[in-house]
Amino acid sequence: PAAKMIVEISKTVDNEVGDGTTSSVVFAGALLSRAEDLLKKDVHSSTIIEGFQAAAEKTLEIYSQLSKKIEADDKVTLLKIASTSMQSKLISEDSINLSKIVVDAVLSIATKKGDKYSVDLENIKVEKKPGGSIDDTQIIQGIVLDKEIVHSGMPTRIENAKIALINSALEIAKTEMSAEIRITDPTQMQMFLEEENRMLKTMVDKLHD
Repeated sequence: PAAKMIVEISKTVDNEVGDGTTSSVVFAGALLSRAEDLLKKDVHSSTIIEGFQAAAEKTLEIYSQLSKKIEADDKVTLLKIASTSMQSKLISEDSINLSKIVVDAVLSIATKKGDKYSVDLENIKVEKKPGGSIDDTQIIQGIVLDKEIVHSGMPTRIENAKIALINSALEIAKTEMSAEIRITDPTQMQMFLEEENRMLKTMVDKLHD
């Protein structure tokens, strides 16, 4: 049970904080070691648990006294916090640039609720592409579509785009009755395709208008 608990601690810290998993495991191991010493001295397990709970409450009390309220416009402090959290990672050398990107991304989606700010990290998407270097990392204030373009003449970036949310495919609906079309001349095939394109264009034009 103790080993499973430590694994869960590591997972929780990683999911909620994103850093400090090693420290959490080491700290939990030290607490278990102390608990083992107390058990060997015939201290009841419930007494040990009560002691840990009292220590946890005292720790939270001290944290509350030491904590400092940071305003959303205090970008200097926010950058320091972001940079500090990256110092133990492989990206520590690039922490200055990445810290700016992280802070800008979070502030761009932060919404004020009363005297607090709420941040839904689901509104931030990290798109990873092979090649290049970490210096190529950038923040895009918009939407990135990782799709291949069907024609070289299509734009790869659109500013102030108008987005249409469509819940059905843009295609010619099939008729409910079965029908057979006989094409006896190549020009008829061309006319057939042109009419299909015209119908699709009409559908798109209606959306555009």
